[in-house]
Amino acid sequence: MAFESLSDKLQNIFKKLRGKGRLSEADVKEALKEVKMALLEADVNFKVVKQFVKSVEERAVGSDVLESLTPGQQVIKIVNEELTKLMGSETKELLLRPASEISVIMLCGLQGAGKTTTAAKLAAKYRSSGRKPLLVALDIHRPAAIEQLIVNGEKLGIEVFSMGTDISPEKIAVAAIDYAKQNAYNTVILDTAGRLHIDEDMMKELSDVRNAVQISATLLVVDAMTGQDAVTVAKTFDEQIGIDGVIITKLDGDTRGGAALSIVAVTGKPIYYVGMGEKPENLEQFYPDRMASRILGMGDVLTLIEKAEAAYDEEQAKAMASKMAKAEFDFNDYLEQLAQLRKMGNIGDLLGMIPGMGNKLRGVEMPDDKALGKTEAIIFSMTKQERSRPDMINPSRKNRIAAGAGVDISEVNRFLKQFEQSRKMMKQMSGMLGKKGKGRFKFPF
Repeated sequence: MAFESLSDKLQNIFKKLRGKGRLSEADVKEALKEVKMALLEADVNFKVVKQFVKSVEERAVGSDVLESLTPGQQVIKIVNEELTKLMGSETKELLLRPASEISVIMLCGLQGAGKTTTAAKLAAKYRSSGRKPLLVALDIHRPAAIEQLIVNGEKLGIEVFSMGTDISPEKIAVAAIDYAKQNAYNTVILDTAGRLHIDEDMMKELSDVRNAVQISATLLVVDAMTGQDAVTVAKTFDEQIGIDGVIITKLDGDTRGGAALSIVAVTGKPIYYVGMGEKPENLEQFYPDRMASRILGMGDVLTLIEKAEAAYDEEQAKAMASKMAKAEFDFNDYLEQLAQLRKMGNIGDLLGMIPGMGNKLRGVEMPDDKALGKTEAIIFSMTKQERSRPDMINPSRKNRIAAGAGVDISEVNRFLKQFEQSRKMMKQMSGMLGKKGKGRFKFPF
């Protein structure tokens, strides 16, 4: 995930602070020098870093902090609050028109930022909340982009309005709104053309679309991997056509993440969503406070619980939590968990949301879809009795299971060992997450 390197550096800095019984002003200033370097290396805008460090220092060198019983923790609390403030303080909801009217969202951005994929994800998100979305292909310069949108729409069962490449984008937008009115669509998402660089033609095209139809919100899609360039792009788009907010894509990749920490401060525009993977459900609402907690290694239990709630119904969750607490978890339950985990996203990212787990997972290879498929094959090669009673699997049964799954006996042994370890871990995590969730939901993991 993005911020992995930054998170490691900050946690090491604060570990030193916590190790000291008392802190002097010099201790705080020295730590903030290291924080400054870590942020700059994460590609955070220089002016933003300078103001951030100044704000933390002003609050952290006061007598209330330095003379407290836990000065290190107090400094971390201040950093957490200032990081949250840097990214916008509060979560912003994109306000749309009532469902009886049509809301028009225009997505814009440079080529390669992920607009077309994001358009489909956004449509899926709005459909899940009860709205009726229509995707509109306005990139007349790239037939492949139109085809990609159509394919994405078909996968999700969402209609795509297209008129090919011979009609101007503003005329297509007008026709799409008429079509939406006639067919009771209430959320129209315009996928506009991008360029490799900002140019006059692109800006004119966007302005023409804005003048032709009533836009509810203009959202800029930026790639987190472009670092500070993303901030420059956001500023230019806002100055030339005006944007209402930002969607940051590829925040799950191997990126320094500086864009997410700089965009709000530089442009004053909120981040509405972040792309954390390829699947439709991987477009997540952006929570500044939760992102700050993730960066500081404090986990993100609320998001974890919400993902679990979306994947499970309450009765299913209670039954599974009860099994885990009693260590009665069997291979049938394991299969069920694999199916639900796939719905929820990348396993490494999910585990990283648990407080204290981030550092422990560094360098640990997480199972991908191929590995999970091999695990399923092993379980499917067991008899019904073996799946219900894991303890009955002896060496001869292991050989039969390995042959049935088409894997080496060592892989079966490895899986069985992991299964036993996971049963123990699930029992511990069941209790911990039950407390964190305050009774809302016991995460079945």
